[in-house]
Amino acid sequence: MDYTKKILYQSNYWYNDGLRRAQIRDMSGAVVSLRRSLQYNRENIAARNLLGLVYYGTGEVAEALVEWIISKNFRPRDNIANEYIRKVQASANELEVINQAVKKYNQCLGYCQQNGEDLAIIQLKQVITSHPTFLKGYQLLALLYLHTGQYARARQILRTARKLDTTNETTLRYLHELTRQRTKKGRKADRKKKEDAVEYSLGNETIIQPKHSALKEIANHLAVANIFIGAAIGAAIIWFLVAPAVNQSKSERMNSQMREYSETITALEAQVSAQTRTLENYRTAGEETEADAQQAETTQESYENLMTVSDQYNSGEYRYATMADTLINVNRNVLGDSGKALFDELSAEIYPTACESYYETGTEALSSENYEDAIDALGKVVRMDEGYSDGGAVYSLAQAYLGNGDRENAASYFQKVIEDYPDSEYAQDAQTNYDSISSQGSQDDGGTDSGDSAEDTEDPGTE
Repeated sequence: MDYTKKILYQSNYWYNDGLRRAQIRDMSGAVVSLRRSLQYNRENIAARNLLGLVYYGTGEVAEALVEWIISKNFRPRDNIANEYIRKVQASANELEVINQAVKKYNQCLGYCQQNGEDLAIIQLKQVITSHPTFLKGYQLLALLYLHTGQYARARQILRTARKLDTTNETTLRYLHELTRQRTKKGRKADRKKKEDAVEYSLGNETIIQPKHSALKEIANHLAVANIFIGAAIGAAIIWFLVAPAVNQSKSERMNSQMREYSETITALEAQVSAQTRTLENYRTAGEETEADAQQAETTQESYENLMTVSDQYNSGEYRYATMADTLINVNRNVLGDSGKALFDELSAEIYPTACESYYETGTEALSSENYEDAIDALGKVVRMDEGYSDGGAVYSLAQAYLGNGDRENAASYFQKVIEDYPDSEYAQDAQTNYDSISSQGSQDDGGTDSGDSAEDTEDPGTE
């Protein structure tokens, strides 16, 4: 019975965690938590129904229906999954639109393999228009924009994708790559401007003048612009003479189509109102919403730092100490499985060399009584590898704090050496220093008490 209670408790714990994540649109994290909940108890109806809603919120309608149907089989009656399924089945038009959008998305994957990026972009625009919550469609369209150098459009699409799922690893990777490409493009533009200009001095003044080739290029552009201006004037004349009658006919047809679209949209809104209300309830801020939002921000920062270190390591142009300064700010616990694997791989490559460098710097600073630099360097070593040098890093950090007058931190790290490394060569000295700090604290407290007693003794004598 105790084992069963523990299993049910774990299932409910992960369900509540998934609910909190769904409230702040951390859909990827919500899926992971809810799947863990179902691993402990596959008959957790609330977790399974919520998992279906999360899938539905990111455009994965088929996966949502699968979860709701399984939930219905476990509990045929008094189950809100019956209402979800009925609403989705009742909206046949919407299901057909979603089905066509998924088919077009699969076609776009084929276009990409055949180097048909332009055709894939056109079709993906139709996909996200007809299925506006289809996260994979936004991500593929953003990737194509990045591949074709359309960075402004890529950023706009990725912002929409991030609203659908704030911590999706694929979206965050594309945003990081977008920032890196835009930075590289800006540097190339600056170099080209310098190459296209001639700089010379006239008296006390420096004059920058474009090269003749640049002037010729500007003249060519002006000629082309004049051609386009002439064409635009001709088109304007045709527009004012011929277009009014054509526009009136088009306007009538558009009004008719707009009425039909309006009726269709009204019907669809009525059909999905139940799902929308349910999702809005999950998005309502609770007591822990602010903390969860902060956790989502921490997750994003950790992923960005991890991607930065990965790029630096692959470039081979950065020192291990520099990369370690960024990597120690990554919170491994908030990363996904692939993120944790990348973190472990990078830390295994970077930390040993960085620890050796910082340990040498810290011990030299300690020997020269430069305690603040010693605390900074040795503190980094302890954060990367607490057991470095069989407790030597912790012991040296304690000495640095003691030399800097911070007896509280010094005592804390001396105690850590005593408890965690009792067989090391530093344990005996750590015990001696710890006892000395403790006795000094007792003497300070006792000295204050004796001083008060002396004053009390002197008062009668004065009288």
